[in-house]
Amino acid sequence: MFPNSSNLGRPPFLPKHQQHNNFFNELPLNIPPTLLSHQQIVDARFNFQNAALSRALLSGNLSTIPAVSPQPLTYGNGSSGPTSAAPTLFRGRKRLSEQNVPYNVKRQRFHSPHCESTLVNQTVPLPEERRYSFPGSIPSPLFHAHYIPDLTGCVPPLRDAPFPDPIETTLPVAKDKLSQQVLELFQACQQQTCDLNKKELCRTELQKEIQRIFPQSRLFLVGSSLNGFGTRSSDGDLCLVVKEEPVNQKTEARHILSLVQKLFCTKLSNYIERPQLIRAKVPIVKFRDKVSCVEFDLNVNNVVGIRNTFLLRTYAYIENRVRPLVLVVKKWASFHDINDASRGTLSSYSLVLMVLHYLQTLPEPILPSLQKNYPESFNPTMQLHLVHQAPRTVPPYLSKNGSTLGDLLVGFFKYYATEFDWSRQMISVREARAIPRPDGIEWRNKFICVEEPFDGTNTARAVHEKQKFDIIKDEFLKSWQRLRDKRDLNCILPVRATIQKR
Repeated sequence: MFPNSSNLGRPPFLPKHQQHNNFFNELPLNIPPTLLSHQQIVDARFNFQNAALSRALLSGNLSTIPAVSPQPLTYGNGSSGPTSAAPTLFRGRKRLSEQNVPYNVKRQRFHSPHCESTLVNQTVPLPEERRYSFPGSIPSPLFHAHYIPDLTGCVPPLRDAPFPDPIETTLPVAKDKLSQQVLELFQACQQQTCDLNKKELCRTELQKEIQRIFPQSRLFLVGSSLNGFGTRSSDGDLCLVVKEEPVNQKTEARHILSLVQKLFCTKLSNYIERPQLIRAKVPIVKFRDKVSCVEFDLNVNNVVGIRNTFLLRTYAYIENRVRPLVLVVKKWASFHDINDASRGTLSSYSLVLMVLHYLQTLPEPILPSLQKNYPESFNPTMQLHLVHQAPRTVPPYLSKNGSTLGDLLVGFFKYYATEFDWSRQMISVREARAIPRPDGIEWRNKFICVEEPFDGTNTARAVHEKQKFDIIKDEFLKSWQRLRDKRDLNCILPVRATIQKR
């Protein structure tokens, strides 16, 4: 997939006694697909030009993969890497053309630079004795012990062990039409193992290439790919951790990302399509992997994204109505064009927090506050290599609320259309209630306030225009009224078309 590191004097992959399986070991799915082992992924990289292997790898079907002997690829003058039939244009779902970007939009694009020499890592490296291999294929002394988790909890753990059989998750019973539609949409559109394998393969290879510039760095897959709320069309989110200390996002992070961008558009140009540096509060590099056709956002040291990934993952699996409800709300918001922070509407993360908050504030709650009930498991100062263990410490939440998926969906729209006070209240999953707005500068003149559970920032700060806010409120109101009267998901979201588009 990407050029390997054998030309640097390093073996193409680690000896078996040093290898570490990645932490995607028990990602729960309703359909038990075949999971790729770490060694199969590594071996497959060296024969990626084989069309049959490529199709098998991306589909998750390993039965047709032939045995291969790793053949080192060279990269440089005259080299030919694997090519893809992927289109040459960067056709992201949320990409903005330069002509359509308003003058006052905060995010600004920087064109990919021409070939320039890559600078040497100038950031402070992680101390050798405190390096973490989670999540990755580079070994760490902290993971030499064989880890066997407690399997008694509800939330499937992510184990540092050989790939076991996938865990079968129980879905709620759907007896009425609306609940059946919600469940049908969820089962058709939820992220599959083959989708995750493609993202993890890209992450593994990119980490090896980035470590040629930042040797002590680690690349984390975060966001919807891992938190349980991913769909088949979800982008991949990556967090590059270059050091344990905080990074200035306006200066240092932007400089690091510029080096990564140069790497992508020079040495990795056969594999990475049009990397774009986007300046925002948390700057990112957007790019598309030509092999897997997955689009990625890569940030530097935004470690709160690693923490909230596993907080949300725990919420996703302690109650079986949470994931279907969240997925339908995300699809609904996307269909009504109110799910794009770069255009002044709601991010997917904010939408997930809004659903969790609603489920926490019912007269008979369906979700608790995990941060209140399990403060040690979700300590904001916990070391990053321990964060992924938090879900296994949380038992199932047994709610007395027996509402159906259909009833909960109608109630969700009603809550934000008629009950929640947008002008005075802030959504807080951490507190499991609506709390008064803070008086800080970040919260003034904001139309929607959604508290980030770990760092306390406003995840809905992108909604800064009254016109966009009014559109969002109007969609909640109209959807509640239609769904209340017709009890048919098609009246607010075309189910068949959404499944086909997934």
